[in-house]
Amino acid sequence: METVTDPALVANYLTSHPDFFNQFPDLLTTLSITHPHGTHAISITERQVLSMRDKVQLLEGKLTELIHFGEENDSISEKMHRLTLDIVAARDLPALFAALDRHLREGFAVPHHAIRIWNTPEQTVSDKLRNEVETQMHPSCGALRHEEAKEWFGEAAAHLKSFAAIPLRGERTVGLLVLASEDPKRFYPEMGTLYLTRLGQLVGAALTRLG
Repeated sequence: METVTDPALVANYLTSHPDFFNQFPDLLTTLSITHPHGTHAISITERQVLSMRDKVQLLEGKLTELIHFGEENDSISEKMHRLTLDIVAARDLPALFAALDRHLREGFAVPHHAIRIWNTPEQTVSDKLRNEVETQMHPSCGALRHEEAKEWFGEAAAHLKSFAAIPLRGERTVGLLVLASEDPKRFYPEMGTLYLTRLGQLVGAALTRLG
C-alpha cells in the first residue's frame, strides 16, 4: 500500500471526498490531534469546537471595530454638519474665519491651523506654492509637502510634527488650509481624507461666494 507523506495531498483528498468520515465513522472518535494552545491531544470534534470559537472571537473583534468606526464617522458627520451651518451663515470673511477657527479647535480638537487665499494682498504666496496646490488632487497628510506653509505657524512651527494640507476649491482652487499638531500620529499618510476633502470643498465654496 502506498504511503502518503505530503500533507497537502491528504488535505486535497479529504476535501475531494467529503463522505470519507461517513465511510469510516470510528475515525472521528479514535483520531486525536495536538491542542492548538498546548501539547495535549484532543479529538477532531473538540478541535472543530475550538476552531469555531476562534472564528467567533475574530468576527466579534471585527464587529466591535466596525461599530467603533461607525460611531466615529457619525460623530465626525455631526461635527461637519454644525460647521457647515455656521459657514453657510457667515456673511463675510471674518465671520467665516471665526467659525472655522472655533470648530477646528473646539469640535475637531485641531490645535493649529493656517489658511491662505489666492489674490489677497495681505496673504501673499509664491507662484511655486500656488502651482503645487493647483496640481494637488487630494489633501496630503503626514509631513508637510509645502515647505513655505510651515512659516505660517510662526514660533509654533518648531513644535509641529504632523500636518494635513487641504486645497480649497469652489469652482476653482482658491487657497490652501493647513491643519497641524504636535502629535506626530495625528495626521499620518495612510489616514482617510474623505472628510478633509469635503472640508476643503466647503470652505472653498464659501470663499468663492464671499469673494
